[in-house]
Parts: sequence; structure tokens; C-alpha cells
Amino acid sequence: MIILKLIRESFLFAYDALRQNKLRTMLSLLGVTIGIFTIIAVYSAVDTLRNNLQASVNKLGNNSIYIEKWPWVGEENFPWWKYMQRPVAKLRDYEQVRRRSQTAKAISYDISIDNRTVKYGSNTVDGAQIGAVSFEHDKVINFDFKDGRYFTEIEARTGAPITLIGYDIAENLFPAGDAVGKQIKIMGRKVTVIGVFTKQGDDMLGISTDKQVLVPLNFAKNVIDVENEKYQPSIVVRGLDNLSEDEVESEIRGIMRSVRSIRPGAEDNFALNKSSVITNQLDSLFGIVNKGGFIIGLFSLLVGGFGVANIMFVSVRERTNIIGIQKSLGAKNYFILLQFLIESMILCLIGGLIGIGLVYLGTFGVKAATDLQIILDIDNIITGVSYSLTIGIIAGIIPAYGASRMDPVEAIRTN
Repeated sequence: MIILKLIRESFLFAYDALRQNKLRTMLSLLGVTIGIFTIIAVYSAVDTLRNNLQASVNKLGNNSIYIEKWPWVGEENFPWWKYMQRPVAKLRDYEQVRRRSQTAKAISYDISIDNRTVKYGSNTVDGAQIGAVSFEHDKVINFDFKDGRYFTEIEARTGAPITLIGYDIAENLFPAGDAVGKQIKIMGRKVTVIGVFTKQGDDMLGISTDKQVLVPLNFAKNVIDVENEKYQPSIVVRGLDNLSEDEVESEIRGIMRSVRSIRPGAEDNFALNKSSVITNQLDSLFGIVNKGGFIIGLFSLLVGGFGVANIMFVSVRERTNIIGIQKSLGAKNYFILLQFLIESMILCLIGGLIGIGLVYLGTFGVKAATDLQIILDIDNIITGVSYSLTIGIIAGIIPAYGASRMDPVEAIRTN
């Protein structure tokens, strides 16, 4: 009950300070507001970027390893001249990995052909991304179908003239929504649509099936050289669910070194890329951004803390007589200390809540301007409140302690 009474009285004193000295108090709280706004805005922005980027990375497939010529993440001194001399992933590599691997759940050979034109009657779509893939592509990459189905194994092996198309491709070529069963023209050949991918929307890494056209690898072999480097060939290995990514990677590295006859001690002439590498790099980058935002916000919080401390010193001086009366009536030192300390915490909390409120309002503006899913989770709100209360304690402890140590007789005599 005493604590509740203290909180109530402290809140009333804080409200009185705001009411009587609105401009002075608001200017003093401005530093706290700006500091909390900066810190929480940065945390929210980082969480938003991380969430959206992670959603893009997840499309690459969990526990999937990409055997390619170039690494996704370079070393500190990127030896590009060394990577240029590497061979691309070959069909022979694919067949050998497929035959030897004991840790793979599925293996696919994929190539990408950018900026091609797709036609159906008088309708045309430019800038389509054509992918030629082997049969198990659906087991190593995550995607869903709006209509239709995936290739059968027989269709994939015989190179049947069939295709899967992205949502945007289907919308432009078939406004009526009847894409499955129709014939479209790609790379000078007619192919039958057997499936339409679910709309994924744009993402931050540009990984989306919306403008993609997939054909069987053996169909593409009749039209182009699927081992040509310009098509960015890669072998995608999806590990067994009960095995770790490191176990799968270790086996694949051993197989590839054997297939390419790499001597013991010699460097690999291939890259094993995986989504966790991108995730780790993102975490490292966002960690730096978080620290930068915290440091910038900390300076604003310190300025705000000095402002609140000034308010508390003024408040103590203005209420010296009241303090003397309270102590003469038996009020303990801790009662006086808590009274002013809680008042300081409430003032900082008000500034912090204003800062969090501004961030919350800002999320609506960002959502209206972009397609990003903005994240302002409860952890960030708790962090902002905690920082506010901490600054309140730091700013109020000295004035509160000074008030608690006053001599009641001298305090009552003070004008």
C-alpha cells in the first residue's frame, strides 16, 4: 500500500510539473523522446530487414548446399582471379554426386536463363527468367502451386515440352486464369503449361517465382548448351532431415574433390554455398547497425537525462518546505528518496512512450509506401520502456538522495 501511495503521489507530482512548466518539461523530455525513438526505430528497422531478408533466404531451401563456381560471400581480399579459373558445375559432377552421396535427400542440376520473352497468341511478357532443372528440383527449393502440378520423372527424363510458370507470367499471358493446358512459346519452342506457381511477391534479394518459367533440363539440352557458364549452372543438394548441414557439406566436399581429382592439401576448385552463410553475414551486419543506432540514441538519452535531472533539482528546491513538513511528521528518508526517484522515472517513461508512439505511427507510413512487413515487436517496446526507466533512475537518484538527506528544520525555514 505504501508503494502504491508513493507511485500515486509521484505521478501527481510529475503531472503537476508537466502542467505548471509545460515548455520546460517537454524540452527536457525531448532528449529522452529522441533517444528512445532513435534506438527503437533502428531496432525495428533491423528486425524488419532481417525478417524480410530471411524470408528470401528461406526460399533457397533449408539444409540445401549449392555446388557452384563462385562463392556467395567473398573473403576479405576477394581472389576473383582464382575463382575465374574454376570450372563450372558439370553434368558429370551432378551424376557422380547423385550416384555417390549417402547424405542427400534430393539433388538437382539447375541453370538460369535471364531476360527472355514468353509469348501466347498476341500476349507477350518480356524479362522472364527461364530455369532449366532436373527432376528433383521441387525437393531442394521451396515453392507452392496455385494451379497444376510438377513434372513427373518420365517427363523430366524424356525432356517433354512442358513448363511451369510464375504467377505474374500467368496473369499477363492468361488474364482469364486458364493457363494450365495452354501452349506458350519460349526459346523458339512451343511448350505446354502444366502448373502455375503461387504468388510470392517481390522480396529484397529478388528471389521469386512470379516471373519464372521452369522447363525440364533435358528439354533445354536440345536447345542450348546447359553447361555454358553464362547460364550459371549449379548443383543443389538437399540433405537428409536427420543430418546436420555440416555433415552433408563434409560428404559433398569429399565427393567433389574425388570427382575432380584434387590432390590432398590442394584448394577446392568449387564453392559450396548455403543459406546459413548469408544468414550469418546478415546477423553480423545488423549487429553493427544495432550498435550504431544504440550509440546515436545513447547520446540523445544522456542529453535527455541531464534535462530530467535539472527538472528534478528544480522540483526539489520548489518543494523544500513540503519535504521539511513530511520529515517532521515522521516521513523516512527512503520515502522522500522514492518519491522523487519515482517522479523522475515517470517523467522519463512519458518521454520514452512518446518516442515509441512515434515509431509506431511511423510504421503505418512505411507500410503505406512499401510492401515491407514492418516489425515492432513486444521485445523492442520492453527495451524502450527499460531504457526510459533506467535513464529515470540515473537522472533522479542524485536529486532524490539530496532531498532525502535534508534537515527537516532547515527545510521548513527555507523560503
